[in-house]
Amino acid sequence: MRRGRRIAVDVGDARIGVASCDPDGVLATPVETVPGRDVPAAHRRLKAIIEEYEPLEVVVGLPRSLNGGEGPAAAKVRAFAKEMAKNIAPVPVRLVDERMSTVTAAQGMRASGVKAKKGRSAIDQAAAVVILQSALETERTSGQVPGESVEAGG
Repeated sequence: MRRGRRIAVDVGDARIGVASCDPDGVLATPVETVPGRDVPAAHRRLKAIIEEYEPLEVVVGLPRSLNGGEGPAAAKVRAFAKEMAKNIAPVPVRLVDERMSTVTAAQGMRASGVKAKKGRSAIDQAAAVVILQSALETERTSGQVPGESVEAGG
């Protein structure tokens, strides 16, 4: 397991959940929810968070269908991740499968008594936590860097 803090990003149309982990990669925690409608402003805020946290890498949840296919949402996230990679280079950006992360996060929030309306921004952060915990667990168990690398090219 590589030592170093990681940042996870759950990209949505309205909001972008952000989570981080400790330098040992043991525990992922929520950071904030970035408004997602103004994409240039979202990229500026994410860049500021990444400069503050100085992560080893950024993992971005890639929404796939249950059968593993990719639709319009995945294409949007791939484009977002590519732009982010350009903005934050040389920090690596990796796409990781995020199937069911929002569902898992929402179930956890409901179980702890958070109402859906009030908890939307918290759910986005919790989804980023789920994505990051999954990536950390993958690396811990397999010894492999999780997901696929995003190239920052033109």
